[in-house]
Amino acid sequence: MRLFYDSNINSKSHKHQLSESESKHIIRVLRMKKGNKVGVLDGKGNLFYCEIIEENSKSCILKINETLKSIQPTNEIHIAISPPKKMDRVEWFIEKATEIGITEISLIQCENSERTSIKTNRLEKKAISAMKQSNQRFLPRINSIMNFEKFITKNPKGLIANCHDLNKEKFSDVFELKDCPILIGPEGGFSLEEIKFANNNGYKNITLGKNILRTETAAIYSCIEAKILMND
Repeated sequence: MRLFYDSNINSKSHKHQLSESESKHIIRVLRMKKGNKVGVLDGKGNLFYCEIIEENSKSCILKINETLKSIQPTNEIHIAISPPKKMDRVEWFIEKATEIGITEISLIQCENSERTSIKTNRLEKKAISAMKQSNQRFLPRINSIMNFEKFITKNPKGLIANCHDLNKEKFSDVFELKDCPILIGPEGGFSLEEIKFANNNGYKNITLGKNILRTETAAIYSCIEAKILMND
């Protein structure tokens, strides 16, 4: 069954008019017809089993036959990442992290950041596509880019991965299942001043192994480690 996305679909209604973009995809691209069955995700844990009752490429109307609800997980995977300069590497991370089951992604601007601005709506589209492909029920929150110190102040306590010659702990020994953002720096790494600021605000230095990883690789590695620790 094909899966589509519409955050406005309501379990209390018996019918739903899809967004114009999804209507166009269903009717013009996939050439689906009245009576065809589809699934709609709202990104909030609900999967709606529907049937097309009106074919319209701008406003396809569905009949909602059944709703399956998933419970919001209490565990969290929150990655705060300084996005690489190339957009395709950022999008790759968003796609894979969504498939794994990340709950929140924050974009941070650091001293050595190569990118100082980014459009989150483009990243959200990547996350939606990955959610549909992987049958995830929850769409991760993607936060606009924020200054490093402002993020730390807003989110005290967490983990900061770095390659400096400092006392560091293993990820598995210090990761917490809630309220524990994982900071991943730019290609040039975090500065010592940034690390000190994070440490003074409750962040612990961690190692992700002996190899020096690219920004998006380190972020995905952290997602997988966190997921394993959650026993999901």
